[in-house]
Amino acid sequence: MSIAVPLHELSIAEASAALRAGEISSRMLTENALQRIFGLDPAISAFVLVTADRALADAEKADAAFAAGIDRGPMQGIPYAMKDIYDTAGIRTTGHSNLLRDNVPATDSAVQEKLAAGGGVLLGKVGTFEFAIGGPSFDLPFPPARNPWNTDHFTGGSSSGSAAAVAAGMVRMAMGSDTGGSIRGPAAYCGTVGLKPTYGRVSRRGVFPLAYSLDHCGPLAWSVEDAALTMQVIGGYDPLDPASAKLPVPDFTEKLNRDLSGLRIGYTRKFYIENPFLTAEATAALDAAAQQMAALGAVVDEVDMPPFEQFDACCRVIMFSEAYAIHETDLKVRPHAYGRYGYQRLISGAVLSAADYVQAQRLRRELTAFVNDNLLSRHDALLAPNALSTAAPFSDFGPDASRWGGMLTGPFNVTGNPALALPIGFGANGLPLSAQIVGRPFDEPTVLQIGSAYEAAVGVTKIRPSMPQAAKAA
Repeated sequence: MSIAVPLHELSIAEASAALRAGEISSRMLTENALQRIFGLDPAISAFVLVTADRALADAEKADAAFAAGIDRGPMQGIPYAMKDIYDTAGIRTTGHSNLLRDNVPATDSAVQEKLAAGGGVLLGKVGTFEFAIGGPSFDLPFPPARNPWNTDHFTGGSSSGSAAAVAAGMVRMAMGSDTGGSIRGPAAYCGTVGLKPTYGRVSRRGVFPLAYSLDHCGPLAWSVEDAALTMQVIGGYDPLDPASAKLPVPDFTEKLNRDLSGLRIGYTRKFYIENPFLTAEATAALDAAAQQMAALGAVVDEVDMPPFEQFDACCRVIMFSEAYAIHETDLKVRPHAYGRYGYQRLISGAVLSAADYVQAQRLRRELTAFVNDNLLSRHDALLAPNALSTAAPFSDFGPDASRWGGMLTGPFNVTGNPALALPIGFGANGLPLSAQIVGRPFDEPTVLQIGSAYEAAVGVTKIRPSMPQAAKAA
């Protein structure tokens, strides 16, 4: 393999092949990544902590393992970053909050354990909304991440730093979490791939919770293949996570590079077509994506969903009830330690009753049964909207917590199905547009197959944002 492109342009698969062929070293990849971070991040604010010494030490270990003929898998020697709610032993984990500003965990989260055991190179911690809910805020210990496509615009949340770091080419993969869309929303607004695996597929042990029954852990990456390779390392049963599914880990790459012949995809067009936040360019991009999937061999037909408002209310009642239960003591004892947005969102759970929560969980079962027993019994996957417009500017956010519209991600936290955020084009303002592919429970390989086939045909993920600082950092 000839290294004919800048190192940061190599995918995980390409970098792994070059590492194993001896054409590059992990130290080279790591030094290149650190150079890009130091050159680009002052304008992006994706990282809240760069662990340069740790990264170089990890790289040396990976190179030594390669030299000794030891192969620990696809992430060996590959630099990555962790959302700052994942515990990292001996490395500060703050939740982007003053409440945990000096928190240094003694142990790693389960995902960090797996990435380290797989020979990955930890570059540092990337920003989030406060406790994965309060943002984009300017009254926290670190500034909010900015969108690399236009730094006047926000990234979506809460895996804001993860999306910004990947989009800017500082890392190939950064871990995120998703409770109501916190992987897929930032992936949509920053033009990256983002995978919310099936609930229970990836352990959440050692990840600060937002809502126990909705939280998912998954990767944001530059390509579908990179997401699949990451899943091969981080997926699997964890007896110390009560929600972890005791199922074998599939080959997440098995169905990549296939066409879509024989697949049936349900297009949920009616689910969003009357949404007031929908833009004409998002409609056109989603329709074009459906047509492209049909051209790749799939049977694509429109399907009906229950009203979005039912999913949305269900998700929010469960999320805010569970989040308030987690934060109740701190909200009462030291409310001023929270940022304004974080406090306002979390305190809303105080007005919800046990009856509200029970009714939401009852509705959740009905909605989940409809998606799985009705739609996905007749279709291999669903094509659904992700964001209905491009990312808003920071100027749209006032002093009080607002709910930005046009995100249709929460329904699949309610159901727990795997969902892949997939770039599908750009708005007239040059900012990304996105869709999501939703699959049957624990059928991530088919979701990734569809995403990979579309990605190869359209090539949107080969386009990176143009940043003035990039020339100095390359």
